[in-house]
Amino acid sequence: MELIQELNQKVNELNISVKQLRISGTAKAEAEKNYKIALRMATLKLRDAGYPVGIIDKLVYGEKEIAELRFKRDVAETVYTANLEAINSIKLQMRLIESQISREWGSVK
Repeated sequence: MELIQELNQKVNELNISVKQLRISGTAKAEAEKNYKIALRMATLKLRDAGYPVGIIDKLVYGEKEIAELRFKRDVAETVYTANLEAINSIKLQMRLIESQISREWGSVK
């Protein structure tokens, strides 16, 4: 009976993780959007200021606001990936528990 309780606990953990994945996925998309908009605006500002097109990329990535937004985007992506891995880990744990239940219940005759 302990294995079934453990499996039920893992199901609950999985449900929580899936909800968290949606939150982190939305945060990831929002961070990406903010970064792309700011990058575009900064690029156009430098272009309008007359900087050569070849060095605009180098200049824009060094701007504090752009670097900060890129950092936030990268962190959001990392959190999203970690949430995906947590879900995969829980699924694996559930399969292991299910296998154990099958072995124990399969041997009862």
